[in-house]
Amino acid sequence: MLGLKLPTDPRWVNIVEKNIEEILTDHAYCEQKAASMAISLIIGFPEKSELVKEMIALSREEMGHFNMVHEKILERGWILGRERKDEYVIELMKFFPKGGSRETHLVHKLLYAALIEARSCERFRLLSEEINDKELADFYGKLMASEANHYTMFLKFARKYGERTVVDEKWQQLLEYEAELMKGLGKKETMHG
Repeated sequence: MLGLKLPTDPRWVNIVEKNIEEILTDHAYCEQKAASMAISLIIGFPEKSELVKEMIALSREEMGHFNMVHEKILERGWILGRERKDEYVIELMKFFPKGGSRETHLVHKLLYAALIEARSCERFRLLSEEINDKELADFYGKLMASEANHYTMFLKFARKYGERTVVDEKWQQLLEYEAELMKGLGKKETMHG
């Protein structure tokens, strides 16, 4: 359903289980960055009323998720650590060339967002099915559906604001690029890395 070309190696969960505090901190910042990205789309494309409405709702939802993850951190007697660089997103953002029209820039941002949400959904599914911590397994199971909805929403908007055949071709190319990128990741207790 997600269209990912390379699934996460299930052994990634073993890495995560060795440092739950690290994955929760990384996850919290992923939620915060997703909210920030939604706000940046509102700021950058205020004339796209349907997009603006969806991004308002998304930014609230993502900050709600941030709060939920933060609560999990506090419940375990930890504090939110400092933000980490997301190597996955940094490398992913290198795919599309800089420049181009405003519409092209929007489509590229939407495709990046769709892919990040798809990978997050896949990782949440893996955690919900494989992690030994029952409380976290349930938690990630609940978040998984929401991420899938985000992925489809971003892809829908990319197809709305760009020419469908061009967008679908770019999407497939981005998926192939991401699969190559993922071959070097999955070795850290981070949500995408």
